[in-house]
Amino acid sequence: MHTQYTSTRNNAVNYSASQCVIKGLSDDGGLFVPCNLSEIKFDYKEFIGKSYGYIAKQILKAFFSDFTNNQIEYAVDSAYNINNFETKEIFTLKNFSKYGVLELFRGKTLAFKDAALSVMPYLMQCAKENMNEKRETFILTATSGDTGKAALEGFKDVEGIKILVFYPYKGVSELQLLQMLTQEGKNTYSFAVEGNFDDVQTAVKNIFTASLLQKEGYGDKFFLSSANSINISRLIPQIVYYYYAYSKAVLNESIKAGDEINFVVPTGNFGNILAGYYAKKTGLPIKKLICASNKNNVLTDYFNTGCYNKNRPFYKTIAPSMDILISSNLERLVYETEARCDKKTSELMGQLSLQGIFENNIHNHIFDDFYADYATEDDIKQTIKDTYKKNSYLIDPHTACAFKAYNSYITQTKDNTYTVILSTASPFKFSKDVLSALGDDDSLDGIKSLYRLSELTAIKLPKAINGIENRHKKEETVITPEKMSETVISILKDGEKDA
Repeated sequence: MHTQYTSTRNNAVNYSASQCVIKGLSDDGGLFVPCNLSEIKFDYKEFIGKSYGYIAKQILKAFFSDFTNNQIEYAVDSAYNINNFETKEIFTLKNFSKYGVLELFRGKTLAFKDAALSVMPYLMQCAKENMNEKRETFILTATSGDTGKAALEGFKDVEGIKILVFYPYKGVSELQLLQMLTQEGKNTYSFAVEGNFDDVQTAVKNIFTASLLQKEGYGDKFFLSSANSINISRLIPQIVYYYYAYSKAVLNESIKAGDEINFVVPTGNFGNILAGYYAKKTGLPIKKLICASNKNNVLTDYFNTGCYNKNRPFYKTIAPSMDILISSNLERLVYETEARCDKKTSELMGQLSLQGIFENNIHNHIFDDFYADYATEDDIKQTIKDTYKKNSYLIDPHTACAFKAYNSYITQTKDNTYTVILSTASPFKFSKDVLSALGDDDSLDGIKSLYRLSELTAIKLPKAINGIENRHKKEETVITPEKMSETVISILKDGEKDA
């Protein structure tokens, strides 16, 4: 079966997977979605006991069907190995009787983004090969914290690719910032932008839709693409760890093959939980996807009321990767719940862009698929403390949001279905806030707090950040959103001088 892709805003669009990987975003501003999603099915029982790499190959072959088997093998084998992850099994499922925690932070940047951004550069290379694309790729990405470092690391020194990451000034954790400022690679760039993540993300989307490179005369040498989960080569690989978690749950006898399972997902830009929805649509017996937010609880309100309203206060929280009011990937879910009607989806997204609000009957369509809740700052700290005290298990603030949502779900529904909580970042990425939650010294700077947290909990500092203070650090450059287009062009001009 050959998988083609269309746009959420124009069903007349028809592209191959390779074309979508290269373009990132449709010309009409919509997101690419598989034309035949309802026809893509996997036998999850066949995956039980298989390696992460094996499952990845089967899933990617179905969604990237214009890639050769050799290309998929190359991409997966290059990405998922002991050189890129701390553990041979890639990700670990910790079992706690009625629930498990899937630790998605065992990659080089200590965040779940490594699951996709380890393989994305290789998929990009293969897509360019398939399209006979000779131009250089300019990866342009907005990040609320973790995507930035993971993308910079993934595309570091990849031939024929430059990558530029924009992040909100003072909107990421100390370690997230340090990870970006110490990033190596001649082709990597990062800039802080005044404003919040939504401001940065909107400006990046505008650069794409404005055809900036063509207007500035660089269209013959470069093309823009994205490392955000709006790109299918970021989104699709995330489906893999849902199937992998199910396999692990069967193997450790938490469930039997065929049993339903729940997943709790810390959610910001909606790519992570959307991958879970795609997993369910392609055959994984998921009962409920529990959407966990922080104080910026726009998604919680949406799932409970059917009204998406970003016209509300924006909060900087101790779970900064979820400090988002415009969840880009939600558009793909809206498209599905609107019976894949491109005109209706375009209309709703237009309302969101112009008025900051739209309303539809999503909670009637998929009420059985999703549950949503959020955590306040106090909830997060208390959950970190309680989880460590009860289970001697340390979690980060984003995972704490998931635990809180899970506890609310159990209290409300009494559902005893085995549940997997996705742990999306290492607690060391947010060491000051974790120390504060544990009642320890939170006055230490970012580096000292890392070592203090390790000392307090007797958990070894991950290799990826051990000694990070001794690495060469670039100065942080801060710009306004209006200067972002100019920054893109200046990097291309400097590249011409170097050449």
